[in-house]
Amino acid sequence: MVLGVRDSSPQKGTNLCSLRLERSVLKLGYRFIAGIDEVGRGALFGPVCAAAVILNAKKVPKGINDSKKLTPKQRELLAENIKESALAYSIAFVEAKIVDEINILQATFEAMRKAIDGLTSSPDFLLCDGMPIPNCDIPMRAIVKGDTLSMSIAAASILAKVERDFLICSLATEFPGYDLVNNKGYGTERHLQALAQLGPTELHRHTFRGARIEDFSELISKDSEWL
Repeated sequence: MVLGVRDSSPQKGTNLCSLRLERSVLKLGYRFIAGIDEVGRGALFGPVCAAAVILNAKKVPKGINDSKKLTPKQRELLAENIKESALAYSIAFVEAKIVDEINILQATFEAMRKAIDGLTSSPDFLLCDGMPIPNCDIPMRAIVKGDTLSMSIAAASILAKVERDFLICSLATEFPGYDLVNNKGYGTERHLQALAQLGPTELHRHTFRGARIEDFSELISKDSEWL
């Protein structure tokens, strides 16, 4: 059940990230509200990642906000604090191969469902960023720019961002030359230049412009072990 899609874009210069939306849902009689968000939809390399978080309203870490508005150090500290204080959290990945098979939108929804299923406490309501999650029976509200408005969604965005960044950086030594530590798998100029010289790896998304297999057939034919 989807209660509504809300577009409450914040005014410039304001920080509206709060528990206001969570409190409005609590008034409807729900108890365990999970925020859901994803990271990595637009990347050329690596999985898409989603996180689900049920915050403890009595122990909400200070500084929670949209992960894109925080520095890496702020995100890492908040991620630890969120994990320590939350009633439950879960992080899930869907690999690049699956992204290519079912498309990035469906892979994102699958990562979100996996994150929800991984929660140790079952939520009875979901606040999700952007669009409603299909094939999910839990009542939910989808909120445009929800990671700027809901602390639960923002907390999920922080966990997903920190976890995915750590994974991509750990893969940088296995796949040198693509500047993964700096670009985190996104299509920066240096990343695209590396693709032009080296071709895509097995962890690139081969249906994405810039990393499509057909664009590198000559390079790949020289080393096709992973195809």
